[in-house]
Amino acid sequence: MVTEISPADLKARLAGGTPPLVLDVREGWELDIARLQGTVDIPMAQVPERLGELPKEREIVVMCRSGGRSLKVAHFLDASGYRAANLTGGILAWARDIDPRLASY
Repeated sequence: MVTEISPADLKARLAGGTPPLVLDVREGWELDIARLQGTVDIPMAQVPERLGELPKEREIVVMCRSGGRSLKVAHFLDASGYRAANLTGGILAWARDIDPRLASY
């Protein structure tokens, strides 16, 4: 079961004592437009071959532009034994709710 978390919830978790790893599955050109600092950036298509780069002992919050790709990756991670959650609304929701300085595309 993949949990959906809001941008406000992610912001609070990142400020907490055991922050999740944030996995951004967007493409490089998308990261050039808007990005969060401190994310692990692996394009969606590369996630299966790069699973070894992700820690199983840490919660992973997956993000993309609007939440669709990240939800698919979160389901894949969950099925692969990871604790995964999806950032509802992706970077667009983060920009809207948390950091309006980020560019939208």
